[in-house]
Amino acid sequence: MRDEDRAAHEYTETWCKDGKIGYVVLSGGARVRYLRVGVGPPLLLMHTVRTQLDHFQFVIPQITDAFTVYALDFPGMGWSDIVPGARYDEAALRAAVVRVVGDLDLCDVTLAGESIGATLSLTASVDLGDRVRRIVAFNTYDFADGLKRASLFARLVAGGIEAPVVGPIVARLENRQILRGVIRGGLHDPRQLPDHYLDELRRVGRRHGYAIVARAILRNLDSLIAARERYARINVPVTLVYGDHDWSRPSDRQANIESIPGARHIVLRNKGHFTALEAPHDVAWILRDDAP
Repeated sequence: MRDEDRAAHEYTETWCKDGKIGYVVLSGGARVRYLRVGVGPPLLLMHTVRTQLDHFQFVIPQITDAFTVYALDFPGMGWSDIVPGARYDEAALRAAVVRVVGDLDLCDVTLAGESIGATLSLTASVDLGDRVRRIVAFNTYDFADGLKRASLFARLVAGGIEAPVVGPIVARLENRQILRGVIRGGLHDPRQLPDHYLDELRRVGRRHGYAIVARAILRNLDSLIAARERYARINVPVTLVYGDHDWSRPSDRQANIESIPGARHIVLRNKGHFTALEAPHDVAWILRDDAP
């Protein structure tokens, strides 16, 4: 077993001892990590910007009796392989999601995610066709200046990372304090960020090449906005969920409600962008609602 593969098990096994860590190999040879746990119809969970599958650690234990859960680390993120020169735009990330669903032969699957994971749940469903049963999208990240709306601190950090010339240097400066400040900008109640999870995110952030990935993700977020044109082609039931203190504005949310045929929407009160951390019981309840 590779050293990084052992490291990839350590934290996840502290909260999910019954799960299985596996990898799907993408077309270019890079592997993406996933966690499989539970019984029942398949549910694919996709995480937020600057996190990993452990983002759902408080949700997954509440739904393993209703679903076979597959939680995914996006390419280059979490403990998935970091490949020099890889693309991190919407199309590349979407292709990875489609590859995972196909490789695992998931049918009648519920796609669910938060932030970029929500947006990719929506866009990938168009390519996956009748493999998808329904979509639950929490706080879609498909609007301009998303992370920069979190707080003044997050705006300064994100702007520095995206900047030409100095951006790579700023990205490498991430430490525990900077990471805490950025992540807490996605929480209405900052106390809901556990220290042990922050430590894990920082451990991942020290992987060789991770700063390059983080910068590439931020610089490609506009591709998520462009991919909204795919929403009109979604033909499965969609539930849009927003924290009322999410980074999106009411106009952003209404635009999605109107763009997705037949979408229903739910608002979670006194919650921010990272509802899987702030409101895991609500997230679990919504995922279980209308489960087969």
